[in-house]
Amino acid sequence: MPKLAEALTALEVKRLTEPGLHAVGTVAGLRLLVKPTGARSWVLRTMVGTRRAELGLGGYPTVTLAQAHDRARTALDQIRAGIDPTAERRSKRNTVEWTFERTALAYIAAHAPSWKNEKHGQQWGNTLTAYAFPVFGHKHVRDVTKADVLAAIEPIWSTKNETATRVRNRIELVLNYAVQRELRPEGLNPARWRGNLDAALPKPGKVAIVEHHAALPIDDMHGFMLRLRQAQGMGARALEFAVLTAARSGEVRGAMWDEIDLQAGVWSIAAGRMKSARPHRVPLSDRALELLQALPRFDGTDAVFPGATGKPLSDMTLTATLRRMKVDATAHGFRSTFRDWCAERTSVPGEVAEMALAHAVGDATEAAYRRGDLFEKRRELMDLWARFIDTTPATGTVRALRKGAA
Repeated sequence: MPKLAEALTALEVKRLTEPGLHAVGTVAGLRLLVKPTGARSWVLRTMVGTRRAELGLGGYPTVTLAQAHDRARTALDQIRAGIDPTAERRSKRNTVEWTFERTALAYIAAHAPSWKNEKHGQQWGNTLTAYAFPVFGHKHVRDVTKADVLAAIEPIWSTKNETATRVRNRIELVLNYAVQRELRPEGLNPARWRGNLDAALPKPGKVAIVEHHAALPIDDMHGFMLRLRQAQGMGARALEFAVLTAARSGEVRGAMWDEIDLQAGVWSIAAGRMKSARPHRVPLSDRALELLQALPRFDGTDAVFPGATGKPLSDMTLTATLRRMKVDATAHGFRSTFRDWCAERTSVPGEVAEMALAHAVGDATEAAYRRGDLFEKRRELMDLWARFIDTTPATGTVRALRKGAA
């Protein structure tokens, strides 16, 4: 049996930074492995039958000193009972298909107790669900490659760089977790930036301008809306309505009064006017209803936002409004800002956000359409969005959707 070293405290363990194996005491054979990279993990050196074995007990500081003691004692109890812990682990890994998606959810569950609130975990899940899982979520975590990571983040690297950077970082953390759980061999993490993806993608700082021209940052929305509401003209009102509803420019410009039910707070768009070729109902927030109720009605046209000739506004009218305001964004870019806000600042399920944008992508959304259009959940979401853009960033907090809404 290994010699029992002097017991170290949690603070003393925290100070162990020299590469090598460090005995921590309390449980014979328990070591903290410090790698040259600075990564640290727990190892139990012991005998299993007639052979020496090293059992990985998890990464530090995710697994605390006290937890490492417990895991080491459990492993030693198994050995005394004639059970080989390494064989049991191999058996479990063989019977469970550890896809990237499953591993990511396990990572979230393992780290949730250390996060400041439940919303943080939901945001993690939302970004991976939106960008990583559709590309390689089905693959075994050991088989995820650099090409997979690039396929997930490269399409949004120049248009949603802040989001893409978060997705890359989260993929990297999940793959590190997989190594610590012995679900993936050690080696270069394919999602690592330095010395890896930095050779394939421009630096985040260099693409920030591209993102800024496409869509406003989330925290700029409040100030923008204050200015937009001061702007005059039908183009400004149409743009404000587009922001409040997260609808496409063409859907807003083509809106007719017979599509609007002010009493019920619903805008119903026929399939023929939708990109998805599906009829779509848009829940209208109180602010959107106030905007509509304040609009003038004109004889000879049913258009909600008519141009000078009575016909619907042209797309250039909304663009001209943004140019006059000297805002480097496009009308469509506000849909991107809305989607990023859903993923980064709320605990709203991804399929609700996608349906709010009238997207029909993937089996989950199609199944949701078969269940219904999640209208009440979307109504809550649009109310949250309207309140968010009416709130200064310093005090703007967003709650989760109420459970049980359908």
